[in-house]
Amino acid sequence: MVGLGLHDVFNRNHNVLKNYPVVGHIRYLLEFISPEIHQYFIEGPHDGRPFDREQRAIVYLRARGRPDVMPFGTQLDLMQHGAEFARHSLAPKTPGPAAERVDIGGRDGTPAYAASRLNISAMSFGALSANAVRALNRGAKLGGFFHNTGEGGASTHHLDQGGDLCWQIGTGYFGCRAPDGGFDADRFRETALLPAVKLIEIKLSQGAKPSHGGVLPAAKITAEIAAARGIARGADCLSPPAHSAFAGPQGLLGFVDRLRALSGGKPVGFKLCVGRRDEFLAIVKAMIATGIAPDFITVDGAEGGTGAAPFEFSDSLGLPLNEGLSFVHNALVGAGLRPRLRVIASGKAVTGFDMVAKMALGADMVNMARPMMFALGCIQARRCHLNTCPTGVTTQDPARAAAIDVEHHGERVRRFHDATIRGFRDILGAMGHESPDTLGPGDIFRRLDDGRAAPYAAVYPQLEPGALLGPTVPEPFRADWLAARADRF
Repeated sequence: MVGLGLHDVFNRNHNVLKNYPVVGHIRYLLEFISPEIHQYFIEGPHDGRPFDREQRAIVYLRARGRPDVMPFGTQLDLMQHGAEFARHSLAPKTPGPAAERVDIGGRDGTPAYAASRLNISAMSFGALSANAVRALNRGAKLGGFFHNTGEGGASTHHLDQGGDLCWQIGTGYFGCRAPDGGFDADRFRETALLPAVKLIEIKLSQGAKPSHGGVLPAAKITAEIAAARGIARGADCLSPPAHSAFAGPQGLLGFVDRLRALSGGKPVGFKLCVGRRDEFLAIVKAMIATGIAPDFITVDGAEGGTGAAPFEFSDSLGLPLNEGLSFVHNALVGAGLRPRLRVIASGKAVTGFDMVAKMALGADMVNMARPMMFALGCIQARRCHLNTCPTGVTTQDPARAAAIDVEHHGERVRRFHDATIRGFRDILGAMGHESPDTLGPGDIFRRLDDGRAAPYAAVYPQLEPGALLGPTVPEPFRADWLAARADRF
C-alpha cells in the first residue's frame, strides 16, 4: 500500500491519483465496470444504444427458438415524436412463400439469383472470429439466404459451410489484391467463379465511416489474416478511402461491367452511404449515358455498424438510412431506371416491421449485421476493436472464439432469420398486402414534432417516373440534378 501510494504521489499522468493516493484507484475501478453496471442494472427496455434492451431481447428469443410474443401491451409512447407505425387493413391477406424472395440479375441469358428478403450484411473475417464467420455461413446455408463477406475477402471460413456468398470488393481489394495493392483481375476471376459466390458487391463507402476505408486494428491481425489479405502484421490495416481501379461515375459503371464479365455474368452491384446528393445523381446520369446499370445498389445508413471507426466519422458523417434509401429509390424512379435493378437497405434494422418500413421507402430486401451478431451471442459489450470480445464474436483470440459452437450457433442464426421473415410476412399481410412489391410510402406513419402523424410520403420527397428527364426537374432534386456530371464526381 505504501509503495502504491508513493507511485501515485509521483504520478504525472493521473491528477486524481496524485491528489488522492491509493483511494483514487476506486474511481478508475468504477469507471472500468460502469458500462456493465449501466447495462445490467440501470438501463431500461428502450434506453440502450445503439440497440436497446428490448431489441436485443427479441433477437435472443428468436435465435433460441423461444416464444417471442409480448404480454400486457406496448411499452412505447406512440404519441412521442419519431414514433412509427404501419396502417393495417380490415381485409388482411396471407402472403405466400413468393413474398419471401426476389430475383437479382439475370441479364443476357444468365440465371437470376433468387435472394431472400433478409440476408447477412457485410462483416469481414478479421473483424469477426473464424468461428463467428463459419456459424453465420452455416446459418445462411440452413436458411437459404446469402452471407456478405465484408471487404476482408472470401476466406476459407466463409466457404467451408456451403452458404451462399455476396463477395464484397473494397478499396483494399482483399482476395483480389495485386502486389502493389491494386486490383488483380486473374485473382478476382478465380474466386468469383466459385459456385458459392452468388453476388459481387463493390464497396464505395460504409455508413459508420463513409469516405474513410476499412479499419482492422493491429491487435486483431493474425498470421492467417495477414496472409489472406496480403498485408503486414504489427500495424493497423487501413483500406484507402477510394478505389484505384476506376475513377468517376462512368469509371464505376465500367468496373461493374468488367466484374460482371470476369465472373461469368453473376449479379454485380455497389454499396454506398449517401453523402453529396449530386454525386449519386452523377452515377444516375452515367447510367443513362452509358446504358450500364448495376444489378443492385446497397444503401447503408450513417447509423450502421462497424468494428472500428474514427469518432468524428461514426457520429458526424453520412445520411441516415431512411433519408438515403428514399433518395436513392426516388432518384432511380425519376430517371426511369428503377425497374432495372434492386435496392438493398443495410443500416439498422431488427424486426419484421423494420423490414416493411424499409421496403415502403423503396428497398427490395434488407441486410442485417449486428442482429445476426446478437444471434451468435453478442451482448453489445462494444469491445469489437480491442480483441477482447467476451462472447468470442469479434476477437481473434482462439480461447475466446471457442465459445462459439459452429453447429449450434449456426442454427441460432437460421432460427432468427426464419422468425423475423415470419414476422415480416405476418405484418405485411395485416397491412393488406400479399407482396412487398405493393408497399409504398403511404403505408408507414411517423409522429411529427407537432403531434401529428404523417405518412412517409409526406416526410420524404417522392418523384414520379421519369420526372428527372423532363424539361422541369422537381424542386427538391433540381439543384443537385443540374450540378451532377456523368463524367466526374
